[in-house]
Amino acid sequence: MSSPCEQRKNKTFYQVTFSLFSLFCTMGSLPSEALSAPKLALYAILLAFCFSINSTEAYDALDPTGNITIKWDVMQWNPDGYVAVVTIYNFQQYRHIQAPGWTLGWTWAKKEVIWSMNGGQTTEQGDCSRFKGNIPHCCKKDPTVVDLLPGTPYNQQVANCCKGGVINSWAQDPATAVSSFQVSVGQAGTTNKTVRVPKNFTLKAPGPGYTCGPARIVKPSKFATVDKRRVTQALMTWNVTCTYSQFLSQKTPTCCVSLSSFYNETIVPCPTCTCGCQNNITQPGMCVDVDSPYLASAITAPARNNFAPLVQCTSHMCPIRVHWHVKLNYKEYWRVKVTVTNFNYRMNYTQWNLVVQHPNFDNLTQIFSFNYKSLTPYGTINDTAMLWGVKFYNDLLMQAGPQGNVQSELLFRKDKSTFTFDKGWAFPRRIYFNGDNCVMPPPDAYPWLPNSSPRQIISVLNLFMAFILSLPLILANG
Repeated sequence: MSSPCEQRKNKTFYQVTFSLFSLFCTMGSLPSEALSAPKLALYAILLAFCFSINSTEAYDALDPTGNITIKWDVMQWNPDGYVAVVTIYNFQQYRHIQAPGWTLGWTWAKKEVIWSMNGGQTTEQGDCSRFKGNIPHCCKKDPTVVDLLPGTPYNQQVANCCKGGVINSWAQDPATAVSSFQVSVGQAGTTNKTVRVPKNFTLKAPGPGYTCGPARIVKPSKFATVDKRRVTQALMTWNVTCTYSQFLSQKTPTCCVSLSSFYNETIVPCPTCTCGCQNNITQPGMCVDVDSPYLASAITAPARNNFAPLVQCTSHMCPIRVHWHVKLNYKEYWRVKVTVTNFNYRMNYTQWNLVVQHPNFDNLTQIFSFNYKSLTPYGTINDTAMLWGVKFYNDLLMQAGPQGNVQSELLFRKDKSTFTFDKGWAFPRRIYFNGDNCVMPPPDAYPWLPNSSPRQIISVLNLFMAFILSLPLILANG
């Protein structure tokens, strides 16, 4: 059964398709003389658009140009091939690659082999029985490469390697948003005209979600020396661009949002069954109660899927919950408390981040215990903020348990032209955790600002009635 997110996306796809089909039927019923050349051209464009729609489109409105670019630079020719430096650039503003890291795969265009590697390794060697003496590092037609771990000997390293496949997001730290390895390829071409670029690139980071396009030959990369007085260039360069889709990454959402405020006793929880429902009959072992005697054994038990979360049993069943609490109201400021809670017993989130959209971020005065960076996906509109933990303090969100949460407070300055507590204005428009869109409660469930006028009238009326009823007693005692 498809998830609510998939259902909504498929519904949109079917609505567009039905609209185009209706237009087709309408145009088909017109007389031939009414179908002029411009109308026929428009019909052809619409029909092509209909068949080109992809229900797994990877566009992100808050990071429209974000992608991972894989660059191959051929640095030298060998007697039977070449030596290339492969660099993975994470140009996504807030989506990073966490442990156990990236996995890169491709298919060779000819009968290439990998003689040796530095800074990375293939997961399988493959069948190299046809070689005598010098055995290649990998003979597979479709090799899979992973990063080396920290502490690798220096003679096996290259620049920007050996981080266990972990790559930071571009906004958090551009210096660590890069990973590289060197590969020596044999039985390949030895000139720009005889080399064939690999095909069918795949990227897992660490699970599914990324779709990679074909390799495209571009202008050779240039490199400046340390003293900036000389520039060298690669012999040949090609790029591969990979984009992320949350719908490809997982079938259900991974996080949800709950809301509360000082002016209303209502605590709005995450919507029920946001990330799944408790069903021990059809899907046993999906969650475990916090007071269960089998908690320890369930956590340590091997999982069929290394990326499948083991969550604490809740009504929402999400691995991550973000709680937004409108805490205090001052004359010129207002304060919010943000708490991120991890309900996943199998995951420590390293270098986690939040992206929050709210119109008052253009007047953020102070933030406590989180790092902050303004994102402006819409040009000059400053309503989107990226928040992440302070290094060595709270940049690690621990697994579910007493330590499985991080929190901060935000102090906003009021803009008299826009500020209000009415109609849920004080709550965020959307929240992302580690690049995935979190499910918000429905707007009609938000904590509403109570109407103070009726309460004041009742209060005055009660005082007046109490005075009238007590007046005879006062006069009698007087």
